[in-house]
Amino acid sequence: MYIIALAGREEGVYSVINEYADHVIYMFEEEDDAERYLGLLEASEDVPELCVVESDIDLMINICESKGYKYTVIKSNDIVIPPRNYD
Repeated sequence: MYIIALAGREEGVYSVINEYADHVIYMFEEEDDAERYLGLLEASEDVPELCVVESDIDLMINICESKGYKYTVIKSNDIVIPPRNYD
């Protein structure tokens, strides 16, 4: 499982905001999909330095559930694009 995180920091995971204003952490099954999403994100937004990090899915789910974070698993056949920020 792969997540997008702030480069050089142990904490700080990238999330998107859903229609209910909840932060949702994306967990990618495939590293290539996470890298592709990161490339789109970097090209479309002014973002801090991010990187793709391999993580244990059970650990990530336990952390999310214990902290009350929302998450979703992006499977290899899913298509996701970074949301646009509107002012």
